[in-house]
Amino acid sequence: MDEFLKRISKNYKPSKLINKFSKSSNKEKISEDSESSSTELIQEGIIAGQKIAKISVITLLSIGIVEIIAGYYSGSNVATADGIDSISDSLISFIVLIGLRIAHKPADRKFHFGYHKVESFAALMASMGMVVIGIIIFYNSYQALLHPHEIHHPYLVMAVLAGASALSLHRAFQMRTIANKYNLLSLKTDARNSIKDGSASVVGFFSILIATQFGFVQMDGIGGMIIAFYIFSVSYITLKRSSLILVDSWQNPKLTEIIKNIISEQFQNEKIQIKEVLLRSSGMIDQAEIHMAVDGKESISEIEELSLKIKDVINSKFPSIERVLVIPHPYSEMDSNTISKKNLLRNIKLKKPSLYTNRNKQE
Repeated sequence: MDEFLKRISKNYKPSKLINKFSKSSNKEKISEDSESSSTELIQEGIIAGQKIAKISVITLLSIGIVEIIAGYYSGSNVATADGIDSISDSLISFIVLIGLRIAHKPADRKFHFGYHKVESFAALMASMGMVVIGIIIFYNSYQALLHPHEIHHPYLVMAVLAGASALSLHRAFQMRTIANKYNLLSLKTDARNSIKDGSASVVGFFSILIATQFGFVQMDGIGGMIIAFYIFSVSYITLKRSSLILVDSWQNPKLTEIIKNIISEQFQNEKIQIKEVLLRSSGMIDQAEIHMAVDGKESISEIEELSLKIKDVINSKFPSIERVLVIPHPYSEMDSNTISKKNLLRNIKLKKPSLYTNRNKQE
């Protein structure tokens, strides 16, 4: 009995258990820190997006009112069309602002994965509104092309359009910088829309210049139609992108292979095989689901530790992937055969026997 107790006391080392527990807790803390940093970046992006969206609403609404007044008194169709476009863009910016505010809300009992897709839905609604406005502008411009009329106070209208273009483009580039930094789809849509608005004002400026200085009066209607085509092109890109996100489509198949290769290289000494990597976008963030084959002899704590390591690697390499889910599966016969072959190839070392070893063998 005493000998049995002595054996247990020799084998029992609490320091090993404490070290193992502290290591696992430290790894969990690191993974939690990486998750918190990514969520902080997302929240920071949403707040920055809200600020620039507010400025966009006020700026576009002011520009639109001034352009419509200038178009009404001058009789310019292109100035009126650009004014309607600017006011509609302010409404689109307002939709984007609402979407960003809702997306800022944390996950709750009804929406377990958060409200991030609301931002993509806001982009979809904004692009649909752009299509309707583009149809109205195209119709009015076509009527102006069929029934052209003289433009009054052309220099005043050109000054208004030049100022509108400068303001719109300056704000658009600010918005695009924030949208690209934080990967905000709705804000990217608004930025494209604002660039379109600024370039439409440039088109309006040259349309009035050609119509008044060269006597080509139909150019006023043609300029409005060009603005309508601008709107259709931007809305098509946004409709396609936002609808694909809402149906969980992934448009970057190379990234799945890159993630597979990174995990295989980082964990080549582990007895695992990456079976499948599934990715989905939720607007400003991405989500990953990694299926791996593991040895059934390993304990749950070892598999959990390995899953945390994989999660940390993915979060460090790809900050946009906020949620990483690692799903272990038991080995099949095919998996075990391939892994055993890999281990054999890894362990084989082809070395030429030296003269010293040959002499020792002979002796």
